[in-house]
Amino acid sequence: MSEALVWISGGSGGIGRALAAAVPWDGARVIDISRRGSPDLEHVEADLSDSASWGTVAQSFERELRAFSGDVVVFIHAAGTLEPMGFAGEVDSDSYARNVVLNSAAPQTLGHGFLAAAREVDARRHLVMLTSGAASSVYAGWSSYGAGKAAVDQWVRNVGAEQDERGGVQVISVTPGTVDTGMQAHIRETSEEDFPKREKFVDLHEKDELEDPDRVAREIWKLLDRDLDNGAVVDLRELTTASDE
Repeated sequence: MSEALVWISGGSGGIGRALAAAVPWDGARVIDISRRGSPDLEHVEADLSDSASWGTVAQSFERELRAFSGDVVVFIHAAGTLEPMGFAGEVDSDSYARNVVLNSAAPQTLGHGFLAAAREVDARRHLVMLTSGAASSVYAGWSSYGAGKAAVDQWVRNVGAEQDERGGVQVISVTPGTVDTGMQAHIRETSEEDFPKREKFVDLHEKDELEDPDRVAREIWKLLDRDLDNGAVVDLRELTTASDE
């Protein structure tokens, strides 16, 4: 049995919650990083749209890994937001700034903190960032969200190359697909004025073509056993289709 330590940001809901439920190691410690927490998970309380909370997360990494003697350490950054959906220059400025901080700055800073804490740990070490097709596709109404995911992908590419130089942590970015979570429900409730491609996501829901979060979570965990390049930016749908052929 592997002794595993796992942090998941946004582990109290959505795909993060599914990932927490699907951790593949019996007896693993799973720590949720979020505002509200979950009754069956350890919890680091943090509002990741507020940079003042990032030090608390870094302290958790440092404290737990200083004494860690197990087999595998993982940090999955699943936290993110679409709010506020709408056009740049039209939505609330404070909400827009929080989106930029949460989707772009928080992943890089928390990732840096994990790498620093895990640097001398003698175990398998994985850092997984959840990204989106919005990183490379244009969606009017998602300017800050798409830009944030693009920033995450480029960070992963560069940091993966750095970790290859050091023989260190495996760092990857994963697009999970269009997953049936509360975020999708919120998209369907948004007006076409704020998000002109709304109908695309309504159609996916009506045709029952949204991805099941539990299945997606299991597939994401399987990636840790695949021979992926360090710094890989992958689309889960393409990988799973290729493996089925």
